[in-house]
This record gives sequence, C-alpha cells and structure tokens, in this order.
Amino acid sequence: MSGRIHYLALPALVAGAFHGHATTYHTVESAQKACFPDGTEFAPGDVKLTKDQMKAVEKASGVRVRLDTQRVWRATKDGQSAGWFIVDEVLGKHEFITWALALKPDGSVQSIEVMDYRETYGYQVRDADWRAQFLGKKNGAKLRLDEDIKNVSGATLSCRHITDGVKRLLAFHDLVLKR
Repeated sequence: MSGRIHYLALPALVAGAFHGHATTYHTVESAQKACFPDGTEFAPGDVKLTKDQMKAVEKASGVRVRLDTQRVWRATKDGQSAGWFIVDEVLGKHEFITWALALKPDGSVQSIEVMDYRETYGYQVRDADWRAQFLGKKNGAKLRLDEDIKNVSGATLSCRHITDGVKRLLAFHDLVLKR
C-alpha cells in the first residue's frame, strides 16, 4: 500500500512544480480604493455586450473580445462622477492575470492595478513604473509594446496582454460605457 501512495504522489509533485504560483494582491474593494482613494461609492453595473458591440470593440482596438460580459463599477466622490473601475482578465503566459483599470470621467487611464497574478514569473507588470506608462492614455493611443510601452524582459507576454487589455477596455469605454 505504501508503494502505491508514493507512486501516486510523484505525478502530483511533478505537476505542482510546473504550475504557476498564485498571488492575490487586491480584492475588488482594495483595488477600488487604490485606484480611487477619494472615491465614496462604487456602483456596480456589469455590461452584457451584444455581438455587434463585441465586433465594434474588436475592430476599434484590434484586440479580440473573449467574454460578452464586462465587470464595471461607476466610481463617485461625494455624488460626482470620479470615473469607471473595470475588472478584467488577460492571459499571462499560461495563466490568467486578473487586473483592474481605472478611468477618469474623460476616459483617460487613471490607474492600473494587478489583482491576482498566477504565473511564476513576469510579475514585474506589478511595478508602479511599468504601469505608469499607461497614465493619461485614451482610446486611439498607439499602445504598442516596445514602441510607446516598454517591455520587461521575462514578462513579455504579460506586458503584451495587459497592453492589449488596456487598448480593448479604452475602446469599450468609448463605444459602450460613455454612450
């Protein structure tokens, strides 16, 4: 019997050695406060996209829309619009990265927060300097990795996919949210 336990344990150990290390950096609530420190209310209003809206966002951003529902909150400060808080997921290399984009009322990027990072490498996308490259960007900004957005060695796919996610969500804001 003990030989069988060892036999079953070996594949589990090998599989665990290659599986990403998940780290939660923010809950939705803590990410909201990090993005909108003075925000007094976050009203949820998830958006169910039509097929036409999905196609329009894809065309405008050049990025595939994977899901038809986007998690969104309207942020307010003392009853006045502070902007939008959007939770999204993009693929790192093998695992999904859960991240949040905060937009000012004019649709420009206010902040980006990485909420859950499940890879064993590439975590440099959490660095404030890397995320700061997006501040103030609006829909239509170039947002090309290795051109106006610097790549991080060892985090190329995470950098590329978050950059694409920002492009997609900026288009989503212009085509769906602000209407």
